[in-house]
Amino acid sequence: QVQLVESGGGLVQAGGSLRLSCAASGRSVNNYSMAWFRQAPGKEREFVAAISWSGGRTYYADSVKGRFTISRDGAKNTVYLQMNSLKSEDTAVYYCAARGIVVVTTPNYDYWGQGTQVTVSS
Repeated sequence: QVQLVESGGGLVQAGGSLRLSCAASGRSVNNYSMAWFRQAPGKEREFVAAISWSGGRTYYADSVKGRFTISRDGAKNTVYLQMNSLKSEDTAVYYCAARGIVVVTTPNYDYWGQGTQVTVSS
């Protein structure tokens, strides 16, 4: 019912910035909580950031707090992740996810994108 497509990943030097986008289709996600997760090789998928359906509340993993910003544009049915001061440990595949109104920081999301690779060179 909801398709999510991430974009904006790539190769960046440490200290640089990237903005990831997650475009939703199939139905409006304006009533959905949205989140970003990431998974590095050999590691479990981990929570990065989430935003409530209204956009009024945001949540961040401690490892990205102060460097990453999640936002959403209801008119574009799109969620963003602005990543600044990138570090080599941010290297991972980043996934967008959607679920109902209640925000969670575990991977209990109903819809997932295919992921976009972010590589930070030191």
